[in-house]
Amino acid sequence: MSKKVCIGLSGGVDSSVAAYLLKEQGYDIFALFMINWKETTGSLTAECAWEDDVIFAEMTAKKLDIPFHIVDLSDYYRARVVDYMFSEYEKGRTPNPDVLCNREIKFDIFMQKALELGADFVATGHYCRREVIEIDGIPTFRLLEGIDPNKDQSYFLCQLNQYQLSKSLFPIGHLLKPAVRKIAREQGLVTAERKDSQGICFVGKVDLPVFLQQKLEPKKGNVILIPADFSARKKLEKNRDNLPKLTSAFPFKPWQGSVIGEHNGAHYYTIGQRKGLNIGGFTEPLFVLAIDVVRNIVYVGEGKEHPGLYRPGLFIAKEEIHWIRPDRALNPGEEFSFLVRIRYRQPLEKGTMIMEEDGAYILFDQEQRGVTSGQFAAWYDGEELIGSGVIA
Repeated sequence: MSKKVCIGLSGGVDSSVAAYLLKEQGYDIFALFMINWKETTGSLTAECAWEDDVIFAEMTAKKLDIPFHIVDLSDYYRARVVDYMFSEYEKGRTPNPDVLCNREIKFDIFMQKALELGADFVATGHYCRREVIEIDGIPTFRLLEGIDPNKDQSYFLCQLNQYQLSKSLFPIGHLLKPAVRKIAREQGLVTAERKDSQGICFVGKVDLPVFLQQKLEPKKGNVILIPADFSARKKLEKNRDNLPKLTSAFPFKPWQGSVIGEHNGAHYYTIGQRKGLNIGGFTEPLFVLAIDVVRNIVYVGEGKEHPGLYRPGLFIAKEEIHWIRPDRALNPGEEFSFLVRIRYRQPLEKGTMIMEEDGAYILFDQEQRGVTSGQFAAWYDGEELIGSGVIA
């Protein structure tokens, strides 16, 4: 008896080809389309509203002759992803909704619904790979990068656990994107030439300031310019005593710069942001270096190479550390050299994780630009994603 697989059909080419490949491999397949966001006015505007996506998804299911179902998860999405986003921005942190959507919705609530419908596995169109190995006779699941270096999406799955991986399949992780398009054309799938979706996971493009203003009230405050010759960390040695200073997200003080303008709320800005400051008179563009939501101050620097944009390391609080491979977890006092990614599409960077009682400190071999509180740092050993955590 063949295994029953639920394919999360989104209306895009990747999940369409994933469905085709699974059917070719002999699985008993059914498709499930999820509705995560229904609002079409105001803060969120999608290139393709879910009504368009569901039409393409259903046409694909009919073409492949597989059962098609729809599940409305919009209430869960608002509670677990959107409300979390507001909360994080209010704290002066910049969340990653795509990582949250996968952890909280697609590989949790959606997976539960699929299993209730009789699925043995849930498949998606993510560009990543799963491998099963045995450790002391127990199956252990490895999450590997996708073969296509331009499309690898393992980072977005950095918060998955062993149970979620045990129930997951990634049929296109071994393919390059052009090959996926080619298969879609050869099979006459209506999604073959459809553009990839952009913006928040399953929602679409976002006018972020407008989105945040739904719940976060405007509040005028000072914009303070930090001079380029100011070095918050000076020449600190990379040792355990200096770890808090080396990884601090907030090295500036109001008296270390000069007031050059006003903003409408520090919580509307994020590290490395260039647009939206609306302050002229400088030779080079201004970039956000840090935000202080308590004092409602936005710190900026002139030029994209301002030293304040770079950090030698980052910190992840103990309760925010997640190990995809629990058997690889470090204990306090231990350290290990990983390859680290602090945002999607960022090249992997060499760094040393130093575990202490309060959490994990990661020191990079080369200082990194735009390390942002609230984003996820993911660490790899070779092509395998080992764990991740929210940057403090």
